[in-house]
Amino acid sequence: MSGLPGARTCPGPGEASDLKSPLGARFREPLTEARFRQLFGDAEQERARPAEPRGSPLRRRCRRWAGGRFGPGAWRLLLARLPPLRWLPRYRWRAWLLGDAVAGVTVGIVHVPQGMAFALLTSVPPVFGLYTSFFPVLIYTLLGTGRHLSTGTFAVLSLMTGSAVERLVPEPLEGNLSGIEREQLDAQRVGAAAAVAFGSGALMLGMFALQLGVLATFLSEPVVKALTSGAALHVLVSQLPSLLGLPLPRQIGCFALFKTLAAVLAALPRSSPAELTVSALSLALLVPVKELNVRFRDRLPAPIPGEIVMVLLASVLCFTSSLDTRYNVQIVGLLPGGFPQPLLPSLAELPRILADSLSMALVTSAVSASLASIYADKYSYTIDSNQELLAHGASNLISSLFSCFPNSATLATTSLLVDAGGNTQLAGLFSCMVVLSVLLWLGPFFYYLPKAVLACINISSMRQMFFQMRELPQLWRISRVDFAVWMVTWVAVVTLSVDLGLAVGVVFSMMTVVCRTQRVQCLALGLAEGTELYRPLRESHKLLRVPGLRILSYATPLYFGTRGHFRRILEWHLGLGEGGKEAPKTDGPPDAVAEPVRVVVLDCSGVTFADAAGAREVVQLASRCRDAGIHLLLAQCNASVLGTLTQAGLLDRVTPDQLFVSVQDAAAHALQRLELTGPKTCTVWV
Repeated sequence: MSGLPGARTCPGPGEASDLKSPLGARFREPLTEARFRQLFGDAEQERARPAEPRGSPLRRRCRRWAGGRFGPGAWRLLLARLPPLRWLPRYRWRAWLLGDAVAGVTVGIVHVPQGMAFALLTSVPPVFGLYTSFFPVLIYTLLGTGRHLSTGTFAVLSLMTGSAVERLVPEPLEGNLSGIEREQLDAQRVGAAAAVAFGSGALMLGMFALQLGVLATFLSEPVVKALTSGAALHVLVSQLPSLLGLPLPRQIGCFALFKTLAAVLAALPRSSPAELTVSALSLALLVPVKELNVRFRDRLPAPIPGEIVMVLLASVLCFTSSLDTRYNVQIVGLLPGGFPQPLLPSLAELPRILADSLSMALVTSAVSASLASIYADKYSYTIDSNQELLAHGASNLISSLFSCFPNSATLATTSLLVDAGGNTQLAGLFSCMVVLSVLLWLGPFFYYLPKAVLACINISSMRQMFFQMRELPQLWRISRVDFAVWMVTWVAVVTLSVDLGLAVGVVFSMMTVVCRTQRVQCLALGLAEGTELYRPLRESHKLLRVPGLRILSYATPLYFGTRGHFRRILEWHLGLGEGGKEAPKTDGPPDAVAEPVRVVVLDCSGVTFADAAGAREVVQLASRCRDAGIHLLLAQCNASVLGTLTQAGLLDRVTPDQLFVSVQDAAAHALQRLELTGPKTCTVWV
């Protein structure tokens, strides 16, 4: 076989090799891992750190001050942990300031009614929603890396917090509380909500300290979208008593949605016509305005603030018609001016809310990281997932000292900020100014605001979450597995609860990943004629199959869960032990297994990692191949897998000359061993 096309004579002991100039040579000798490291080094050289840009004079002075006072690494630490030091010196004041101001004011106007509405969803007085729309936004502006991210109250977190608050501080069964008793109950609920925020913030800071920003990826996109869609249905049902004017206790726990529906249907004859009218008029205004903002977002200079218009109209109507006294319509009442006194939440509640805090920390990090990544990709900048954990953890922990409930980035206000022309985190400062003006001066104007209007704002803000279900047909066409994850998570959220549904969705999503690693096929490869490409034999019949040689590709991690499948499929392909009797599905020719195998090449390029159990399985395979007279060659193992195999004792079963850098090199060595070429001839194509 010395006349094979593309064959050449390998350099002898006294001949010079052309390995030093591979680009100028068409053919070369096979490269083992040891030979490759000898020629090209064991690891990549560390890249030189790029020179830091000079920046503005103010930035240079700050760098010199920090370096002189705290050491040379202090400035790099400040740059990493205080993003405004990076983007503020490069801020384009003429081009960006107007857009940030308009976007910030627009988002702040929405924050006011939405914050009060989500406070009712959290089972705390409305003013605490304003606090949650101020402090976390201010903190994220200083610590966050998402230039277009808007933080504050979030419906899903408010719903989860409300369930925890109702469980910790339930409504007395007798009802009809006096004013003082109502204030005491509200104070206890505010403390419970702040404790949940403190716990979730502390967990996120702990995740930041351990550099666990990657944990957010365990909440896949189908899980997050199904979670928010199911939570939107919970929000809709939970607001029905407020829409109808029914003083019903809030249902919590499993099947709470169905319990609430049953209670509403039973109490429907006792609904308030006045509150029902206010709710119908509010939805009749809010829903069309939302639709107009979406359809004409490119034509409108700024989104129409339907929420604040509805709040003002409803307040004026209630005041002029005395709806609160004549028809017993529930109103917001007096909003305390200023800020609450800083107070550390009760740490005694932390053990009882640990599970709630953990689920909220995961939802916060996943939703915020997802939103930040979407807009970072759209506008060509990068975010730091671990810095985002610090920003949201500090936002929740510090704001809990001011009686705020859990918060995160929100889809509605983020898209609103982008549509209004926001460019940087500076828009958050303008948003804070709007909320601050309400807290300090404009609070009395919301005294006569009906709570039914806030319930309508809650429902109308769920529009985008409900419309996520329109993506299901496309998801079915793209991936049936992701469709199943979406449906299982949604059903679990709706039927059980938001936190339990989240747990079910994460577990089911992880199970699909594990199950897919169990079903990976071991592909038998053949050489395409006239090329250097090795392709699966099932793809074409015009592939070179050499008798006695098997080239197998196993493309999945090799760990304790796949070691059994790895053993059975290799036994069948090589005819070892009793595995050949099981006849699993193969991709090779029907008569391939009947041929005696003398050399096997195992392509490990798809094995991303191996644990101790998987490594021992490879070592046992090497021993069994040696006993059966089969020459085992391993090709293209990454450094991690090769290190694990070495520690497991692979080099006690094989020699370093049996480890190759590519399938082509291993195949060339195999052909040489099978005496299909001359004694000094190689057939490696590069």
